[in-house]
Amino acid sequence: MAKGKHSNSKSRKRRFKIKSKAKIFRLFLILILIVTVILLIVRLSNRNSAKNDEEFQQIANDNFKIQEENVKTERMLKLEELQKENSDIVAWLQIEDSNINYPILQTTDNSFYMTHNYKKEYSIDGSLFLDKDYDWSIPSSNLLIYGHNNRGSKEMFVDLLKYKDEEFYNSHKTIRFTTNEEDAEYEIIAVFLSRVYYKSETNVFRYYYFINANNEEEFNEYVEESKKASLYDIEATAKYGDQLLTLSTCEFSQEDGRFAVVARKIEK
Repeated sequence: MAKGKHSNSKSRKRRFKIKSKAKIFRLFLILILIVTVILLIVRLSNRNSAKNDEEFQQIANDNFKIQEENVKTERMLKLEELQKENSDIVAWLQIEDSNINYPILQTTDNSFYMTHNYKKEYSIDGSLFLDKDYDWSIPSSNLLIYGHNNRGSKEMFVDLLKYKDEEFYNSHKTIRFTTNEEDAEYEIIAVFLSRVYYKSETNVFRYYYFINANNEEEFNEYVEESKKASLYDIEATAKYGDQLLTLSTCEFSQEDGRFAVVARKIEK
């Protein structure tokens, strides 16, 4: 009888050990499961956090870009002040190391600002003015700007002829052009001599007729002819879709002579 009790006691102890091991094993499995779930949650949280960080950074960049685009430069603000005096003022033009640092006027009559300053006062030097036919709404067009070459006063476009010298071009390859919308730079693509041609003359490059591009072929032809006529080779060029700027003044080496500088807008 005592032997049977001893045997049962050993059996219970064995079962107890087995159950304990099983319980410990289950607890171990539960612990592994909990750790795995925690790791998954942490990983997902990090991934979402990284994604949120990326989205936040993108939003911040977009907002900064919008703010940057909306920020007006000092020149743009000065232009706005001048426009309160004369609404014909549409832009400001500057070429460094030259006398060219003037407002640009535009009205329905090209002849008016040939003899008037930006205050509409009579002036033999006139003003720099944009061709009356220029349409601001047409893309891939040509801002054709005229100005006198009054050698006596050295005002307006006198210093434009500095571009006859390739060395001057090499150190002054860009033109600054400011409007209400932007403070932009234009890269020079051609510099050439020309003249006002007679109506009877054919196969000549009348650059002064090109203002609003009707199509790609017309635009490309103007660029090609400008570069072909250039006094020296300039690597920079323009393609359809670019905004052009042409500065034109008198040049006295020939009858009705003209001098022109053509540039394209540098996209930021």
